[in-house]
Amino acid sequence: MKKHRTTENSNEKSLLLDEWSSFEIVQFMNQEDDGIANAVKVALPTIALAVDGIVDRWKQGGRVFVIGAGTSGRLGVVDAVELGPTFSIEHDRWTGILAGGYDAMWTSLEETEDDEQLILSTLDNYHFSATDVLIGVTASGSTPFVLSGIQYGNEKNGLTIGISNNENTLLSSICVYGIEAITGPEVIRGSTRLKAGTAQKMVLNMLSTASMVKLGKVYRNEMVDMKLINRKLVYRAVQTLMNTTDISEEEAARILKENKEDLKVSIFRVLTDGTKEEALHYLRETDGHIKQAMQQFFQKN
Repeated sequence: MKKHRTTENSNEKSLLLDEWSSFEIVQFMNQEDDGIANAVKVALPTIALAVDGIVDRWKQGGRVFVIGAGTSGRLGVVDAVELGPTFSIEHDRWTGILAGGYDAMWTSLEETEDDEQLILSTLDNYHFSATDVLIGVTASGSTPFVLSGIQYGNEKNGLTIGISNNENTLLSSICVYGIEAITGPEVIRGSTRLKAGTAQKMVLNMLSTASMVKLGKVYRNEMVDMKLINRKLVYRAVQTLMNTTDISEEEAARILKENKEDLKVSIFRVLTDGTKEEALHYLRETDGHIKQAMQQFFQKN
């Protein structure tokens, strides 16, 4: 017998949805979205524990895999692909795996959510190990593709994390950390690309962003490990150097160029008046944390 899922309930407040004006529809959707942040808020303690677990495995050389089907899987891919240019992580360190593969990103292949063998062979091809993290995303908390993957992750002694939108889900029961953001009935019954999907995106953002902050990819509230692959990002790096050191734009551009566009080294050198060699040494000693690197520098100089 299947567990009761509030995401599949009919929303009593939108029974006349098909009779409303366009404004009434979007107004109601906006009102329903008000509760999403509170649904995520309840799960914050578990999310924070999951972040600490990700950081611990990452420092051991581990990787993160986010698996899901349909909307949930696509959201995992979207979050994963942004991390390379934003935080300069290797392309294979945080990977989104979508049921149905590449084609499912652009075409509805919802039938693939029941393919339990596909995720097993995919994770096997990645040589998933005990230092790795597996994040499963499914609104219902019962998608076979995700459950099968999580069970595989457990067998390999990896860190397993589940994100779902119902209470006491099967997914949560088999994960080390079960994150449940209970968003309730959708505006259109069962259309979990709406409130549930928004909550999943919020949680995924928290897991990846907080992990990168803890790993030294951020100084103050600035991205300092970007890949400067276009004009916008180069400009942003110059502005970051200006914001964190109070130097002029012209000087910031010169220093950044002098240090081969390494923003961390540039910030360290301006704030400590240290050499490039000292910057690289102390940043290496502190796993890239600028504040910690500067503290060590000043303690020894």
